[in-house]
Amino acid sequence: MILEMKVPSPGESIKEVEIATWLVKDGDYVEKDQAIAEVDSDKATLELPAEASGIITLKAEEGDAVAVGAVVCLIDTSAAKPNATEGQKAESPKVDAPKVEEKIAPVAATNSTYASGTPSPAARKILDEKNLPAETIVGTGKDGRITKEDAINAVPSMGTSPAGNRGSERTKLSMLRRKVAERLVAAKNETAMLTTFNEVNMTPINLIRNQYKEEFKAKHGGLGLGYMSFFTKAVTRALKLYPDVNSMIDGDYKIAYDFCDISVAVSGPKGLMVPVVRGAENLTFRGVEAEIKRLAIRARDGQITVDDMTGGTFTISNGGVFGSMLSTPIINPPQSGILGMHNIIERPIAVNGKVEIHPMMYVALSYDHRIIDGRESVGFLVAVKEALENPLELLTNIKRDSNTFSVTMASPVAMELSAITIGNKSVGKPG
Repeated sequence: MILEMKVPSPGESIKEVEIATWLVKDGDYVEKDQAIAEVDSDKATLELPAEASGIITLKAEEGDAVAVGAVVCLIDTSAAKPNATEGQKAESPKVDAPKVEEKIAPVAATNSTYASGTPSPAARKILDEKNLPAETIVGTGKDGRITKEDAINAVPSMGTSPAGNRGSERTKLSMLRRKVAERLVAAKNETAMLTTFNEVNMTPINLIRNQYKEEFKAKHGGLGLGYMSFFTKAVTRALKLYPDVNSMIDGDYKIAYDFCDISVAVSGPKGLMVPVVRGAENLTFRGVEAEIKRLAIRARDGQITVDDMTGGTFTISNGGVFGSMLSTPIINPPQSGILGMHNIIERPIAVNGKVEIHPMMYVALSYDHRIIDGRESVGFLVAVKEALENPLELLTNIKRDSNTFSVTMASPVAMELSAITIGNKSVGKPG
């Protein structure tokens, strides 16, 4: 029986995919559910599993754009699985080839000291210093040899290639990369995008992480307490204070959301992916860290789906993991705002009239000025800064007195960060 394998629909709005890579060859025997191809849509790269076992016949080439529902291969399910020894041809005995005597032709006599195009020793030295190949020089000496004067007067031309590898390769962009490029250009051309900046003193967060990270990891099965959970919680708080940043334009209308689905940029084998942490405003520190870890693993393993990357209301991008000091992140349409994190550098700052060294991070908010005014954009970024520089009080409901932080029963996040399990217990101020 011949089974026709058709392209499944990766998502509601996707009409075609591109065959990125065939993982099998024409005529191979495949097992059911074996990955036989990687296909690119304009949103993600997905694996195509075999629907049955049998001999496969490919009906599309790598790089072909194939409509959803079109046949991409045939599987002969009646074919028996070949044995490992089948198909091997008996080796024929080796027969030594008859030796052929090499006849060396006599070198023709010449009256020239140098053949045409050959530089003299002095010319060779000059050409080497200029990094010019002799083949590009026209010699004016006897029989066309290159003289010292030829080498002195030679200059590099547009057609002259210096020594070393200067090859190039032309490859077609994947459908996913082409769609990303299209969306980035659209974001620049179709939005009134501006960027505002601020800086954050990361000392309080570093103190908390240093004090609680081991307890956090032990309590939550090895889950780390990273920076992204603090930034996500700070962003969701700021979005509640400035809801215009958590809205979108749809023609002549503004769509405002009362929930925070935060898109988080993560690096995958196919490039940057932006999966969504849904309902982030309701997640604890542990919940944020666990969800980001789950999505990052799916991106790394190439298992991110269209649904994972659809429907975010705001984006956080962490260029700091790659060493970026400052950037202007591009809005992820149709969203209206994106927060860029950067690397943490120890810098001298003024604290209470004194110069102190603190770990500092620049943060950047790019926003669509059509829907977000300067007051909202600046206020939002200041709210993020305030929460990050006072995380215990603003992100965990811990009330501060002059010397201690008093933890109340209404502080589940605080209990997550430490070993505290009952209310009305005080912990010393970190540091």
